[in-house]
Amino acid sequence: MDLNSIQEALQESQLDGWLFYDFHSRDQIAARVLKIDSRLRSRRWYYYIPATGEPKKLVHAIEPWSLDHLPGQKFIYLPWQQQHELLKNILSASKKVAMQYSPMNAIPYVSVVDGGTIELVRSFGIEVVSSADLVSKFESHLTDEDIQSHIEAGKILQMVKDSAFTEIAKRIKEGQNPTEFEIQCYMKELMELNGLFWEDGPIVAINEHAADPHFEPNKENSFFMKEGDLVLFDLWAKLNKPGSIYYDITWMGFIGNQVPDRLEQIFQIVINARDTGLNLVKERFANKQTLYGWEIDDAVRKIISDAGYAKNFIHRTGHNIGEEVHGNGAHIDNLETKDERKIIPGSCFSIEPGIYIPDEKIGFRSEIDVIINNDLTVSVAGDIQKKIIPILTLV
Repeated sequence: MDLNSIQEALQESQLDGWLFYDFHSRDQIAARVLKIDSRLRSRRWYYYIPATGEPKKLVHAIEPWSLDHLPGQKFIYLPWQQQHELLKNILSASKKVAMQYSPMNAIPYVSVVDGGTIELVRSFGIEVVSSADLVSKFESHLTDEDIQSHIEAGKILQMVKDSAFTEIAKRIKEGQNPTEFEIQCYMKELMELNGLFWEDGPIVAINEHAADPHFEPNKENSFFMKEGDLVLFDLWAKLNKPGSIYYDITWMGFIGNQVPDRLEQIFQIVINARDTGLNLVKERFANKQTLYGWEIDDAVRKIISDAGYAKNFIHRTGHNIGEEVHGNGAHIDNLETKDERKIIPGSCFSIEPGIYIPDEKIGFRSEIDVIINNDLTVSVAGDIQKKIIPILTLV
C-alpha cells in the first residue's frame, strides 16, 4: 500500500478519508489496494486512511491480527455496540469519506459495500461518497513496465489472429471446411505455445453467430465454415507472468476473394465510429483536457446512430483493461451505466463498437486497445483493421 500517494489523492479530491470495510473477503478491491493476504477473515474489519495523519484499524477480538501488516493505530472490538462506538470515534473528525459505493449502483464494479454499512456510517453524520475515482487511480494505473507487457502480449495475439485467418483459407482451399470450434482450438494451441494466459474464449463466430456479441463456440453449437461466410474473431490474453496486462482485439474477415459491398459499407460505419472515439481521446490529452468514459461512448455511439443503426449497437463502447481483461478503471460507457470516472494517464481501455443484425445473419465489431501513456501520449499497440479481410486471398 502506498500511503503517501493515497493521502495525496484524498487531498486533491477534497475528501477527509477513505474507509475500507470487509466481511468474509467480499471486497477484492480492498484486498488488492491494501495488499491483504488470502486468509479468510470471518469477522468485520475497518481500515480508515485519513487525508492527513495516521491510519486507524478496527478489528475483532477473535482476529486481532487481521490488519497487522498495515500501518496505523489498532482498535479491537467484541460486542457489536463496541464496534459501532469505536468506528464512530475513529471517524469523528471526518465529514466526507469515500467507500466502495456507487450511487444508484451506477458503477457495479465499485458498488461493493452493503447498504446497511453505508447507513451505519451515515448515522454518524458523515457523507459517504463513491471511491470510484480513487479505485481507478490505484487499481488501473499502469507502469511503463505494465504497458510493455500489454504490447508484448499484443504481438503474439496479432500473430495468432493472422495465422488463424490464413488457416481458414488453407483448409477451405483444401476442401476441409473447419468448424468455428476447430479454429478456436487452433488459436488456443498457438496462444498456449507462445506463453499466453487467458480464462475463456477466444470467440470465433460466423454469420448469425457474429450477430451475438458473446457467442463462444463449442463442439455442439459450431457451424462449418464455407465460402461466402462472414467471420469475426475476438481474442484476449496476457503473458503468463505475474502482473501482466491483457491485450484484447476483434477483427473481421470474409471467406472469399472479394468482400461484398454491403458488408464493407456497414463495417466502415463501425470503423468510423471506432476512429472517432480514438481521435477524441487523442485530442483531449493533446490539449491536457479532462475526459470521462461516458464521453467517448457518446461520440462513438453518435456515428452509429446517425447511420441508422442505433438499435443494432447493443453494448457499451469499451472497457478498462488491466490484469483482468475487464479491469476496475473507467469503462467507455453511457449505455449500460454512465461511467463518470476520468480517463487517467497510465491506463488502457478498449474501443469496440459493433453493429449486430440478427435478421440478416450478420454482425460486425472492431476492437482496439487504447493506451494512455504516463507521458500523456496516446497510442494503440499493434495493427489496426481498416477493411474486412478477404480470407481466400491469403493463400
